[in-house]
Amino acid sequence: MTKVIGFHYTLKNDAGEVLDSSIGHDPMLYLAGSGTILPALDEAINTLPIGEKTSVALLAKDGYGEVNPAYKMNVRLAQFPPGTDVKPGLQFKINDEPASPMFRVINVLGEEVFIDGNHQLAGVNLNFDVEITESRDATADEISHGHAHGAGGHHH
Repeated sequence: MTKVIGFHYTLKNDAGEVLDSSIGHDPMLYLAGSGTILPALDEAINTLPIGEKTSVALLAKDGYGEVNPAYKMNVRLAQFPPGTDVKPGLQFKINDEPASPMFRVINVLGEEVFIDGNHQLAGVNLNFDVEITESRDATADEISHGHAHGAGGHHH
């Protein structure tokens, strides 16, 4: 039977810096095997019992991948639609293809714009501290929709 797993996590890099955490928020819920969390993390925690605490270390290749130099480039400011506020942090897609990476502006120097399509955690080893808060059989709706539903049902 397909499971819904709930867990709290704290994500750190190899230097011990906290990158993200669910502490102070609702636990994260996911449908085991659905691809909604990193596959290597799913594999490491989807059979753990409620209350179990564990640490999971993922190499960059098993997390958000290695940095792809082809996704780092300089483009001309004139390539952006007129009126666009082009500044560091701006995120955009080059096309509407689902596999197209999300790019972000890293820097603007005059008419040159440095962009990066790598995930912000590409090239970073990930260290998760996890506590399992829920483990239950998925409902038929969750299985057909391909994701876990929160308290009270649907939350799309």
